[in-house]
Amino acid sequence: MYRIASLLITSFLLIAYSGCNFFLQEQDISLGSIRTDEQSVFENYARRDKEFYTNIITNSIPVMLASRYETLNDFANDVEIVYSNKKRNWFKRRVKSVALNYEHRGCVIKAELYEGVAQSDFVKSRDGGLMDRVHLIFKSPFAVANRRELNMVYMLSRRRPAYFGEGDVAFFDLALASVNNISTAQFAFVSARDSSEKGFLNTFNHTTSQALITSIFSEDLADFVGDVHERHNMPELITGQFKPEQLADTNNNPVDNYVDMINNQLGQRLALSLNEKYMLNAATIWTPELLAAYLNDLQNYYARSFKIRFRPFSAHDLIIQRFCKKIEVVRNGMPFKDEL
Repeated sequence: MYRIASLLITSFLLIAYSGCNFFLQEQDISLGSIRTDEQSVFENYARRDKEFYTNIITNSIPVMLASRYETLNDFANDVEIVYSNKKRNWFKRRVKSVALNYEHRGCVIKAELYEGVAQSDFVKSRDGGLMDRVHLIFKSPFAVANRRELNMVYMLSRRRPAYFGEGDVAFFDLALASVNNISTAQFAFVSARDSSEKGFLNTFNHTTSQALITSIFSEDLADFVGDVHERHNMPELITGQFKPEQLADTNNNPVDNYVDMINNQLGQRLALSLNEKYMLNAATIWTPELLAAYLNDLQNYYARSFKIRFRPFSAHDLIIQRFCKKIEVVRNGMPFKDEL
């Protein structure tokens, strides 16, 4: 009995930082001075530019824009949607799933979403009792094993001035900056929805953040974060059993979420090629020069997808310098505190 109780207590501690806000301790951390590293490998990047654009941008699948689709049927004309109920998990239990197949010029992106842990499970673990925490351990051992990295992603995904000082920036701000960098608005904003949060901003936010999570951490972590988010937004995505009001909702409907799933996969695929181009790994120091070049490659991809133009990011942009410093501070172990 003592060993069982000990196991449960250990399980509680394991999950303590895998909740929605990972039980962060309030700290007042300022970004301080901005450090730039002029000694980089950028002189070698140009030699790989041609190959990068040929393989990833010129021949790749265009990123998707939810605001260009009126209905789910319109979306289904471009993307095959397959719902299934097959054996997958180690309990031999049938798990429902949805697969999206998006093809362009012989290139195929497949996005899948299975039943599993959602953001609400993390909230229950945080606010509920011991059994809620134990349940999450068995439901998502990945979250427990990667709780430190998930904490880091959470910090990069939110503006946290209490930790990083005034003017803190997040993934969303990088996406917003790309929207503001569009220099051919007359060709970009075809409809009013294109300029809404469900237009270019949402597309850039998902693709850019998934690319960066993949490059800074791993593809598996990016995929997990994306899936948890989509399951929380609309569980019906997995079964296709949508209510009429969901299909008619102009603010949050299945098309928006399915487009997000495709763009998440595109962001991960782009990141894998950018990792090779810039020789990125877990130890890479993200300098303003590197981040600006990385985001400009993403903007070039967006430009080709929509046949529009962008003003480039610069290493001198304050948002670039702040985000680089934030990556460095977060990866150096702040504000995560492992009490195991």
